[in-house]
Amino acid sequence: MCNYCGCREFPLIGQLSEEHVEIEELAGSLRRSIGEGRHDESLALLDALLAQLGPHTATEESGLFAELRADGALTEEVDRLCAEHADIHGVLLAVDRAAPDWAAVLEALRLLHRHIDKEEHGLFPAAVIVLPLPAWDRITTDRPLTR
Repeated sequence: MCNYCGCREFPLIGQLSEEHVEIEELAGSLRRSIGEGRHDESLALLDALLAQLGPHTATEESGLFAELRADGALTEEVDRLCAEHADIHGVLLAVDRAAPDWAAVLEALRLLHRHIDKEEHGLFPAAVIVLPLPAWDRITTDRPLTR
């Protein structure tokens, strides 16, 4: 995760980055579980990942992404990231519990890893540069941090 630009000093980005670490750890555990054929454990890990991922992406989209759109900054990148959210959630939420398509889950986890990298090393530092301070105040005031 990014730790060189100081963007984690912004409370929302700090929270989202911490959540990225937790999500990546769960995704790694899920990958290992699938690879080792521990499918009951894999389903439990998938549930845990979804429980983290849903609120996380909702916070991104209703907070930082909404402010970036309102500002007109980075709109195309925000749209791409939102589409990736939909793709990742679409695959993970559609897993057939009786006959899981683990290959599709593994591909979604690869997309998730690349997605987090784009946010950590691209969008988050750029957001700190382009959003004015009143936008950050709105993010923190209008959308209280969950941590």
